[in-house]
Amino acid sequence: MHVAINAAFWNRPNSGSGQYTRQLVYQLNHLVSDLTITLIYPQVIGESEPEMVPPSVNVKLVPVRPGNVGKVWFEQRLFPRACREVGATVAHVPYWGGPLQSPIPLVVTVHDLTTLLVPEYRRPFRTRLYNALVATSARGATRIITDSDASKQDIIEHLHIPEDKIERIYLAAGSQFSTQDSGLLEMAVLRKYDLPEFYVLYLGGYELHKNVTTLLLAWTYVGQALGEDYPLVLAGKKPTQANEIYPDYDNYIKQLGIEGYVRWIGYVEEEDKPVLYRNAETFVFPSRREGFGLGVLEAMACGTPVVTTTAASLPEVVGDAGFAVAPDDARNMAGAIISTIIQDNLRAELRQKGPQQAANFSWEKTATETLLVYDAVVGNR
Repeated sequence: MHVAINAAFWNRPNSGSGQYTRQLVYQLNHLVSDLTITLIYPQVIGESEPEMVPPSVNVKLVPVRPGNVGKVWFEQRLFPRACREVGATVAHVPYWGGPLQSPIPLVVTVHDLTTLLVPEYRRPFRTRLYNALVATSARGATRIITDSDASKQDIIEHLHIPEDKIERIYLAAGSQFSTQDSGLLEMAVLRKYDLPEFYVLYLGGYELHKNVTTLLLAWTYVGQALGEDYPLVLAGKKPTQANEIYPDYDNYIKQLGIEGYVRWIGYVEEEDKPVLYRNAETFVFPSRREGFGLGVLEAMACGTPVVTTTAASLPEVVGDAGFAVAPDDARNMAGAIISTIIQDNLRAELRQKGPQQAANFSWEKTATETLLVYDAVVGNR
């Protein structure tokens, strides 16, 4: 079998689609000796080639124009053409961006339908047009993979794709996310981000659906109860301007009067994330909509108590190893955070349960189940 994989996100390992693509390829390459893998990589002139590709994995570079037009042209015309040129027997697009027509059986991974289901995201005309294009292409795919049962139900309901064409395959946390302290490196990373001895962590994006505003509202209760000794650390790239998609966080923090309890640390290097998780008192992930919620699993794998929400896929990930509260309930969110800090028995229980829950997910299992999908679509030609 020869699988051609759309590698558009390969050089973006900090994105969910980038992590998924890399981990899937690494595991497939390790698991199956007689599987040929070719990455079809859209290369804008002047940009680098794909990094950290295993020696046994083939790469086909496809020159593309920069911008959205070049992206769509690659997805719809150049990727299918490259699949045919390399002689692949199955094509896989590991994000929601498959072609309308494919010369070989086509597998598309639809992580979630956030851009379709959040009204603020679908207002721009170009977004609506792209959503219509990829929704149509998904309906024509040989098989759809998605990250959770919640996303599977969304796809059935909103894309009207039959259930038997959709496979739910969970993601996983990488092996670097563990309870193992890295010693002197641990201290160096903490100094690098000027982190205090005690802190509660949010690490993720700041789009509207991430629901960070409810977390900030919850901090009016947490800050009042615990003071400045347990600040909320906001990690990840801070939005440069407020609009429909990105709330005005600085102004909201001032309105709430919690400036003394909140610290921004900005972008975090991928290799530093385990240290930030391990040393946090609690990890909070208040999202309203997630295809999977990888940050929750990574934090649990590091033995950090987790507070998340009952929205979308998050209860599937956290199980009974953390708190899941209603995404609009700032008071309950605050209560859960405070409980994980002040109740020693609860903290000990969550620190034990988290890694156990995370161990139920593995990238090897993800790759094995994906390979079964490839076998099924090639066998049904």
